[in-house]
Amino acid sequence: MRDLEIRDDRAAGRLEAVSGGEVVGRIEYFVLDSPERALVPVHTIVEPAHEGQGIAGALARELYGIARREHSAVAPLCPYVAKWSERHPDEAPPADQALLTAAKDWLTEHPGRF
Repeated sequence: MRDLEIRDDRAAGRLEAVSGGEVVGRIEYFVLDSPERALVPVHTIVEPAHEGQGIAGALARELYGIARREHSAVAPLCPYVAKWSERHPDEAPPADQALLTAAKDWLTEHPGRF
């Protein structure tokens, strides 16, 4: 998708893909501070009319890019991001098991967040 813009709405916990002024996809995430700082993607959503255009992959790539620039880890709880990271190990270092456990615990403690 040529005119795709990806923007980080950190306050809302969304990484949004925008095309033609319309949000066509997003990753919903939160920031974990302990045991280390990490971005934790929970859901990846692409609007049905825009599926199959590489939007989810572009969002995942940018999420890892943000994490790299912020010297943060990524603890993917989102199945799509987890599979994307397995296919792109050069861009997506694996998360430590303790970090994934802490992310799952945070999600359990905040049931209404996602």
